[in-house]
Amino acid sequence: MNNNWLGLLASYIYVFGVLFLGEGIRKGWKLSAEFTRKFVHIGVGNWYILALFLFTDKIFAIIPPATFIILNYVSYRLNIFKSMEMEEKGNLGTIYFPISLSVLVWLSWDTVPHLGGIGIMAMTWGDGFAAIVGQRWGKHFYSIFGNRKSVEGSLAMFAFSFLAIALFLGVLTPLGMGDAMARGFILALIATGVEAVSGAGLDNILVPLVTSGAALLM
Repeated sequence: MNNNWLGLLASYIYVFGVLFLGEGIRKGWKLSAEFTRKFVHIGVGNWYILALFLFTDKIFAIIPPATFIILNYVSYRLNIFKSMEMEEKGNLGTIYFPISLSVLVWLSWDTVPHLGGIGIMAMTWGDGFAAIVGQRWGKHFYSIFGNRKSVEGSLAMFAFSFLAIALFLGVLTPLGMGDAMARGFILALIATGVEAVSGAGLDNILVPLVTSGAALLM
């Protein structure tokens, strides 16, 4: 079997495994929907790292995220995967995420696929922990363009974006760790700023695209 076909099989096994694990955790441990939603968010976002090793053809690489644009919309409408759905209707963040994955795969895969991963790491780890920390420990709030955020959540956004991007670049690219950390610091600042002004789930598409765009300029 062609490696790309094996990549498709492995991708679906991985993503559905994360979804069903999230459902199991939500039901078995009686955890909040927000926690399990971010568990799924972080788990699924790491598919991009797996994809770097699985796919050589971007046509195959784009199939999994494109599939989940449709599946996530169906789940949003019918509330199928409760572990990943927002309580507030009208927030299309779960649909925007696979859209941003698809766009970054399409634009970067044939040239420098790691560029797409930079934005995904900021979205996956930074935004994932920003929500968890902000909801659990957020006490100091601010608002930009009507989007209410916490200082604690934004600090988590920066810290986890920085760590994820620096490790991603340091381990998976020829950059040395020092250069990776310097670039990670700047890109994490950009990702945190974009997340701070984004609302209604738009951070799931703006953070990855803007952060990867900034990395391209760098």
